[in-house]
Amino acid sequence: MKTKISKGFQTVVPGEIRKKLGLEPGDSLEWQEKGGIVTVKPRKRRTLKDITGIISVGGDAVASKRKAQRGEL
Repeated sequence: MKTKISKGFQTVVPGEIRKKLGLEPGDSLEWQEKGGIVTVKPRKRRTLKDITGIISVGGDAVASKRKAQRGEL
């Protein structure tokens, strides 16, 4: 799949990828470059339900926060 970069430096996530990953407006994309290769990782927007689930689990709040920030919860 290919996309172009617009004059405003914007690009479009192909529909097939958006649907497969369940991406929606408000979700973020994390860009990383290493050795001339770019990788893009989706970061879903957290909902109230996601946050409530984290709190109700209990345990180490700091560790839970770090996992949530890395998208592991």
